[in-house]
Amino acid sequence: MAPYDDWNKDDDEDEELQDASLYESKRDVILFCIDCSPSMLEMREDERYEDVQTCNLMVALEAAMQIQKRKVLVGPNDAVGIMLFNTTKRNDEVEASTDIKKGTYVYQPLATIDAPKVMELVQLLDEARENPSLLREAFPPMTDKRVAVGDVLTSCNWVVRDGAPKTATKRIFYITDEDDPHPGPSVHRHITSARTTLIDLMQTGVTVEPFFIGTEDKPFDPVKFYSSVLLPTNSTELDDDDDPGSILPESISITRVEELLAQMRFHEVPKRALFSVPLTLAPGFVIGVKGYGLITEQKKGAYRYFADLGDRMEPVTSRAAYVDEDRDVEADKAEIMYGMDLGAPSAEVDGEEGQDAKASDVGTRAVQLGSRVFYTADEVRSFRTLGLEPGIKLLGFKDRSELAFEDNVKHSVFVYPDEMTYSGSKRTFTALLKTMIKKEKIAIVLALTRRNASPVFCAVLPQAEKVDESGWREPPGFHLIPLPFADDIRAASQQKGFRASAELVAAARKWIEKLKVKNGSYPPDSYPNPALAYHNTQLEASAFREDFDPEAFEDLTVPKLDMMHKRAGKLIEEWKQALVEDETANIVAAPPTAGKKRKAETQDVAVDEAEVRRLYDGEQLHKLRVEDLKNFLKSKSEPVSGKKADLVERVADWLDAHPTG
Repeated sequence: MAPYDDWNKDDDEDEELQDASLYESKRDVILFCIDCSPSMLEMREDERYEDVQTCNLMVALEAAMQIQKRKVLVGPNDAVGIMLFNTTKRNDEVEASTDIKKGTYVYQPLATIDAPKVMELVQLLDEARENPSLLREAFPPMTDKRVAVGDVLTSCNWVVRDGAPKTATKRIFYITDEDDPHPGPSVHRHITSARTTLIDLMQTGVTVEPFFIGTEDKPFDPVKFYSSVLLPTNSTELDDDDDPGSILPESISITRVEELLAQMRFHEVPKRALFSVPLTLAPGFVIGVKGYGLITEQKKGAYRYFADLGDRMEPVTSRAAYVDEDRDVEADKAEIMYGMDLGAPSAEVDGEEGQDAKASDVGTRAVQLGSRVFYTADEVRSFRTLGLEPGIKLLGFKDRSELAFEDNVKHSVFVYPDEMTYSGSKRTFTALLKTMIKKEKIAIVLALTRRNASPVFCAVLPQAEKVDESGWREPPGFHLIPLPFADDIRAASQQKGFRASAELVAAARKWIEKLKVKNGSYPPDSYPNPALAYHNTQLEASAFREDFDPEAFEDLTVPKLDMMHKRAGKLIEEWKQALVEDETANIVAAPPTAGKKRKAETQDVAVDEAEVRRLYDGEQLHKLRVEDLKNFLKSKSEPVSGKKADLVERVADWLDAHPTG
């Protein structure tokens, strides 16, 4: 982790397969769709505060408030809205569209993140903690019936349509605690209606991400209703062998705001594809795929300039432009030509040429008109892409054992089917994946992922779906691994050291087992970069006019030493004692000493006679080193004494006396 003092250092590394501009240019739109039924308003004791009551609706609103506060810092151009359903409160005719269904209420329309609106929500939650009945009075629940889920999704569709830009990433966070909203014989009709509306939403680029609230007394069972409605986010149809109950985890228990925030933290950053290209399996046989970066560094926000217009501050939009100095106008990009930089001017400048040289010409080399090759932007792009269009072309298959560990010199990209581009992509992709896993094969492809990238040969490594005990899933798909060229791999020197004895290994394993992460997995989203978190905490306090206390900042990456000593303190002491008693563990290699500089030893290597004759014919024997001349003469049993001129003359005499046949 970067220390706080190094926070202002910039890292200009550019990843060829990682286009950071994609993350900066697209806006993120989140609509919180929160259930407001009587069960969501049931009061209970708040575990964080004494003598304070809370409810599921307050937990959901607080989670939405926390997301908005973070968006003020990391995504000021993003938009967030809040819509409640199963409430009798209605929007005024002027405030809301007539397409909003009855029983739904838009509390915050979709709009760019604004600190005053977030502070209004904060004030509402503070008042609700003092007055537990405030939320029930502000948003009266429907007691006689529930709004159809299809109507709820239809209202979400209209809210997103009216408030979200077309190019934005649009998502709906659906929060409820009712696993069977429509019991009875009409459930199939409600499932069909909700499923049809959801498909319409997905076809317009909107994804629905559910957050189900369950308790030990009332666990949430999505199989009753929602497993038959919610679909994978990349497809509009299920496979024949897909179990509807396998789409969602069997139970999601969220009873505290921390747990809801922890779930939302995984979904807060939208899953934006790095590229969407066709995968050519054979001539005329094409499917669509999307590529996702598995690792992305979250950085501080870019600086922005503002113009003071007197009554308000407006952000300044900056752009780069090329100017024609002769005409003093902006140059047309289509007319800009590109050429190779020839470097600094030669030291030997003729008199007439040197007299005409200007101070402004320093660092360039003048060439005659027509002697320098220029290219258009399209030609330069064709050089880089070799005239190929973006896409992935299958070249063949190899055994999985032929993919070596050292072949992975660059981070891979995860590839997933894109059903929206080519119908049937998911089924074909799945069939290929299962066959490659069964036969233990990898694929070799030629990939060009972007128009401004270079084609590269890649290995395609299949990954089967895995589900652990906590419900976390490793999705099925392919890892696209760029293969290195021969000069990208360096031979590393290997030094053999002492191996620990079986007793030491057993002693170390005991305390390591005690300090393992729960569930055997490390959730990186639960441990934010402390430098980034410290920076954002300061900005948050400034944006919401709060006091910032540096001492109150908690660095989640700091080891919990007290807990570690409590769990494994005695075992670590036993292991250290075993280390002291082991002789091999106490052997330390002597540190390298600074020796005297000595001349590199050279071996007597005979110079190729053909090379010497070539230089002799070109009257360039003087370009040979003294060592080369001596080695050549020594190989011909000639004396090697004298200066370099004597050696050159002696070599020339020998060559004259021994002409080639």
